[in-house]
Amino acid sequence: MGNQKNNNQKNNSQQNKNNIAEDVKNTAGAAFHAVHKGLETTEDVAMNAMDATSNAVNNVTGGSQNNKK
Repeated sequence: MGNQKNNNQKNNSQQNKNNIAEDVKNTAGAAFHAVHKGLETTEDVAMNAMDATSNAVNNVTGGSQNNKK
């Protein structure tokens, strides 16, 4: 009886460790994806701002092609 109880405790302990490791892995994965999505959003905003700035400069200067003559 004692051996069976010890084996069950060891199995339960190992299963708990596996569950914790899997939870940590899933949480880290979710955090990575959230950060990645945030970086993509930041990049999109920055590129849109650069495009708007470029368009504004071209509108003020009459466009780069017209000034190269």
